[in-house]
Amino acid sequence: MTARPMDVAPTQHIRLPDSGLGRGWEGPAIMGLTVILLVFGLLTLYSASSVLAMRQNLPDTYYVLRQAAGAGVGLLVLMGCALVPYTKWDRLAWPLMWGSVVALVILILPGTEAIAPEINGARRWLRIGVTVQPSEFAKIAIIIWTASMAVKKAPQFASLSNGLGPFFVMWGAVLIPIALEPDLSTAVLTALLGVIIVFAAGARIGHFVFLGFLVVPVFLNQLAVGFRQDRIDAFLNPALDPSGAGFQVRQSLVALGSGGLAGVGFGEGRQKFGFLPFAHNDFIFAMVGEEWGLMGVLFLVTVFMAIVLVGFRIAGRAPDMFGELLAIGFTSLIALQAVLHMAVGLGLVPPTGLALPLVSYGRSNLVVTLAALGILMSVARAARGGKVARA
Repeated sequence: MTARPMDVAPTQHIRLPDSGLGRGWEGPAIMGLTVILLVFGLLTLYSASSVLAMRQNLPDTYYVLRQAAGAGVGLLVLMGCALVPYTKWDRLAWPLMWGSVVALVILILPGTEAIAPEINGARRWLRIGVTVQPSEFAKIAIIIWTASMAVKKAPQFASLSNGLGPFFVMWGAVLIPIALEPDLSTAVLTALLGVIIVFAAGARIGHFVFLGFLVVPVFLNQLAVGFRQDRIDAFLNPALDPSGAGFQVRQSLVALGSGGLAGVGFGEGRQKFGFLPFAHNDFIFAMVGEEWGLMGVLFLVTVFMAIVLVGFRIAGRAPDMFGELLAIGFTSLIALQAVLHMAVGLGLVPPTGLALPLVSYGRSNLVVTLAALGILMSVARAARGGKVARA
């Protein structure tokens, strides 16, 4: 009996339709999730910052309006990055990297205090007509440069000196100034992003283990310096200094515990009345838990998980290795920041000062996050043009 064509299994990849859940939905999904988080973040920020603003003799909408202005700029950046072919970033990898190095060095040079003032014991911001945080933009530069170089260096990853060597030199040029601001948390996060990208590109894990033995002692030495040691001691023993180094995390847990299932209600949180420092940025997750409760926390976690899952799907469908590594890097940027910020609020790690993407106050971080999502959408748009579905 002769088999009919429909009885024979296909031998080629099946192209999925250009609409529906098969293809082409990732970019709009990222955009929709971004808008949801932005709106939720602005609402939460207004509640968390209104009391602080009034105590500073400012309008209660001062911080949320500044953040909304940053969101407007960031959305324009997002749309621009989404429309520009992601391959264009390959040409800008070196200029972005050197630009970041120059900006970061200016921050720590003596005599530049007029444009790089010390705020809360650190020099992290440049005031050049507008206030920007170079370390935030350095994350973008590290991801793009590392992805670009990883494509070129992938065949040499078997050699430590010729493969990973150039990466560590340039990473050091960016990470050392960030650590000297001082901002060790951002330096570690930025280093992790670079490591994730080169590991995804095929770097040998044995090389990282070897280099870890060299770097870990330096890292531990930095953790033993001043306020960092106090934070770690308070983390290991919360009762050691409940009114000092352990105060923030303790109040964060009080806020989360007060929220219960559905929260105390929007605008009704009490920790923002001077009990929880930096409630509008470093500990805004605690404000979500207090005012929106467990349901609000689960909503927030679900949206971030959706962004991360879609981001890694985009990476898996990227047309080439550069697009794949870009998507992995920018998805990891959002995932790591969100996880570490929430972990701090829950007392699972010592305070890091890392923002909750699209929610915490901070316009540099907001614009950088939106730029990252825009580039992610650009990779997704390219995948529509001819990438076949993978089994």
